[in-house]
Amino acid sequence: MAKKVAVIGAGVSGLISLKCCVDEGLEPTCFERTEDIGGVWRFKEKVEDGRASIYQSVITNTSKEMSCFSDFPMPEDFPNFLHNSKLLEYFRIFVKKFDLLKYIQFQTTVLSVRKCSDFSSTGQWKVVTQSNGKEQSAVFDAVMVCSGHHFLPHIPLKSFPGIERFKGQYFHSLQYKHPDGFEGKRILVIGMGNSGSDIAVELSKNAAQVFISTRHGTWVVSRVSEDGYPWDSVFHTRFRSMLRNVLPRTVVKWMIEQQMNRWFNHENYGLEPQNKYIMKEPVLNDDVPSRLLCGAIKVKSTVKELTETSAIFEDGTVEENIDVIIFATGYSFSFPFLEDSLVKVENNMVSLYKYIFPAHLEKSTFACIGLIQPLGSIFPTAELQARWVTRVFKGLCSLPSERTMMMDIIKRNEKRIDLFGESQSQTLQTNYVDYLDELALEIGAKPDFCSLLFKDPKLAVRLYFGPCNSYQYRLAGPGQWEGARSAIFTQKQRILKPLKTRVLKDSSNFPVSFLLKILGLLAIVVAFFCQLQWS
Repeated sequence: MAKKVAVIGAGVSGLISLKCCVDEGLEPTCFERTEDIGGVWRFKEKVEDGRASIYQSVITNTSKEMSCFSDFPMPEDFPNFLHNSKLLEYFRIFVKKFDLLKYIQFQTTVLSVRKCSDFSSTGQWKVVTQSNGKEQSAVFDAVMVCSGHHFLPHIPLKSFPGIERFKGQYFHSLQYKHPDGFEGKRILVIGMGNSGSDIAVELSKNAAQVFISTRHGTWVVSRVSEDGYPWDSVFHTRFRSMLRNVLPRTVVKWMIEQQMNRWFNHENYGLEPQNKYIMKEPVLNDDVPSRLLCGAIKVKSTVKELTETSAIFEDGTVEENIDVIIFATGYSFSFPFLEDSLVKVENNMVSLYKYIFPAHLEKSTFACIGLIQPLGSIFPTAELQARWVTRVFKGLCSLPSERTMMMDIIKRNEKRIDLFGESQSQTLQTNYVDYLDELALEIGAKPDFCSLLFKDPKLAVRLYFGPCNSYQYRLAGPGQWEGARSAIFTQKQRILKPLKTRVLKDSSNFPVSFLLKILGLLAIVVAFFCQLQWS
């Protein structure tokens, strides 16, 4: 008899968890409190309590080829960075392809998840839900929490003296939907993460003036990288990851600073991070420096105090006649349906083995999926988490002792602080390629480079120096997909397909830039000999 698994939430993590359950022969039931799939990526005009919410213009920060599920590439005509509606379309195609809709119970809220009385022997859970005003309970052999961490807005009003007397409008970025109604306003955005930057840029096109207050500064990166390829397909390679791991920290810090300032000098724009050597997640925005050059956005320091109509900053400057304040100050997360002893949230942190498993349970039948913030796409990350978890549930993989898991949690947290700092926004941060490989190793799906160098050297080179995409984890081991190798070698084709919408005549294979360099070198040589002749 297949083990019954409760999956809480039908967002990205919930959908891929469903598929992984089915792949392993488990029997999943997904409880989704709203009427549809997609979670945070499904735009709704109205903000709903307890549900993640996005603004209408949201576009992904990670590209389609680095974000798709490992055995289901996105259509080649999809743009490289997707509008939220396009990403939701991909999820719908995915759900239909693998027939996952039948496992989801919509408009069903999970009220509580508790251990059964015989948990120490069975590892079972009692899950109480509510739908149409009626409560129901059922027993499950395992639970996967996939409810995300972007639904409790964090507004630290105590850090802003005078907010109670401010006469203008103020709200959290969660409530922002579109720029309508903000025309001609003087707007202060507090917080310069991805949401704050996006909102500031969008509003600056019609507002009288936009100010953005940043406590520590930030790196701003373009989605467009070398030769016009998506940033993550260039940045996230095993070779580059290896360099960041083996080179001395001082060298790595210097390399990061050089790379971040390649587009524009952050110091000149007042954006250079206070601790520029911490690997804080950069802001992905192609318009911020342009809007700063135009004066439509002005960068300010931390807000010291607010008056009825103005903002006073720590550097002593004052901006008068502020109409609107938008707090882009991030989110807190909690699990009201769980006992504190199960997943305790302290200082916006949870103690989970590899960000997934509580270490103290007698039975490994509970897991959190997607409760992480990698320096890359969350989709392949959540998928590998779910692949590992379902194999643990099935008994094909096992966890180490509680003591070993606790030591790993402590060591991992120390490393996280060293790399990313102690900011609340960085409590779930982790290296991308390293973490993917770590999860893949647990299920036997990490590529074996030594073997590939002899059997398939062309593939080995592509895996090591090319983009570290999700297909790599379907080449071997459980869940092997016969289309993985082809997907890896046709990735460039799918990246370029949506860009080549204008037919061009075939150009010469001999690059013009190379010809110009040769001519320039010849000109220097001729000038040198002419100088010798005249001297």
